[in-house]
Amino acid sequence: MKGMVFFKLSLNIILLEVFLLALCFHESCCSQLDHLTGPVLMDKRRDAFLPEISPSGSPQPFIPMLAPSPLIPFTNTTTPKLSGLCMLNFTAAESLLSVTSIDCWSAFAPFLANVICCPQLEATLAIIIGQSSKETNVLALNGTLAKFCLSDIEQILVGQGANFNVTQICSTHASNLTQNSCPVIDVNEFENTVDTSKLLAACAEIDSVKECCNQICQGAILEAATRIALKASELLSIDGPHVLPEHLTTINDCRSIVHRWLASKLDPPLAKHVLRVLSNCNVNKVCPLNFPDMKHVATGCGHGISNQTACCSAMGSYVSHLQKQSFITNLQALDCAASLGTKLRKSNITKDVYSLCHISLKDFSLQVGTQEAGCLLPSLPSDATLDPTSGISFLCDLNDNIAAPWPTTSQVQASSCNKTIKIPALPAATSAQSGIYNDDVMPVMLIASLMVLLMLL
Repeated sequence: MKGMVFFKLSLNIILLEVFLLALCFHESCCSQLDHLTGPVLMDKRRDAFLPEISPSGSPQPFIPMLAPSPLIPFTNTTTPKLSGLCMLNFTAAESLLSVTSIDCWSAFAPFLANVICCPQLEATLAIIIGQSSKETNVLALNGTLAKFCLSDIEQILVGQGANFNVTQICSTHASNLTQNSCPVIDVNEFENTVDTSKLLAACAEIDSVKECCNQICQGAILEAATRIALKASELLSIDGPHVLPEHLTTINDCRSIVHRWLASKLDPPLAKHVLRVLSNCNVNKVCPLNFPDMKHVATGCGHGISNQTACCSAMGSYVSHLQKQSFITNLQALDCAASLGTKLRKSNITKDVYSLCHISLKDFSLQVGTQEAGCLLPSLPSDATLDPTSGISFLCDLNDNIAAPWPTTSQVQASSCNKTIKIPALPAATSAQSGIYNDDVMPVMLIASLMVLLMLL
């Protein structure tokens, strides 16, 4: 198709790892990489500024980002050293673990953590425990087994190419495999307490695009989690608005139990789809970026912007810091634009500096390519893929040039599903395979982008 650009990012994964290590000799970059390995700071959602997810829109094509052919085959794996004490059935989850190892691949894991790697790891853990409950009849592990099993799962993932700090990157702990404060983990007790037919009907045919707004599956999960959470309190007749604050933590812990039960009743691929859709509803609600001090922006752009050049130079420098953090989705970019815009307004910057300085949504995500194009991941669940010769790839929208919306004082908060800006919910119906080119092909290298980032430090 004329006009559709496909970028192939050719880079040796070993060189990338060496390069990232070299970056760590620079103090500011080290702090940035350290930030990516810990919990990501979440800014409060400002729904008024986010767009409508439009499945009927005309989305721009999504572009495959490819890591390069390595010096050694991508398919090389190492034999994991397992504890021998975990009773979970890893063989049944072999395909799922393979997908997770690719989603959390080596040096890419910190940059894909928020959107792809960690949601996939969370879904994998739920499915493995859920499927194992068919034999054990319990939906959680005790503390001791949880430590052994999480260690074994990490060993398997790392052996297949995942980042060796994957559980640290995703803030995943052994307690995530236990029941925590949820009082019900026995399968029979669960099924006697919950309307399982209603739960399955609501989630088995989840709508990827509409679920985040209509919350059919989410509502059924919340109802089930509330029932089992409050069972010990004998308050099953209580309604949502009257749930006490002390019950909220237990209800949240019981959500995980409900997820595992669903995973035990659905085929693993369908369970993965359901859990990733639910996860993405949460992922897209908040901006995962950390906003540093903006005093220099306030100095250059505050009080009426007397010097446009100085203002845009300050904005460019500030945004370039955000571009070093991680890949984000198009919906997250809108929330980041809203969050930053609100902070700028509180710093006495009243003029639309986004428009003045030509700031677009792509400017909030990691930049790639020789032209430093911002990569926005799709708002719907996606996975990285592995080709033994060309390497790791994932969908990346480089063509969406939506201007970042500037918040106004007249804007009031609205439902996240009542949007005025429409952006693609799904990738365009074009090929995302490597090797498909047209007249507009531009071969670029990811390392060139990282070199630019180093020069900006």
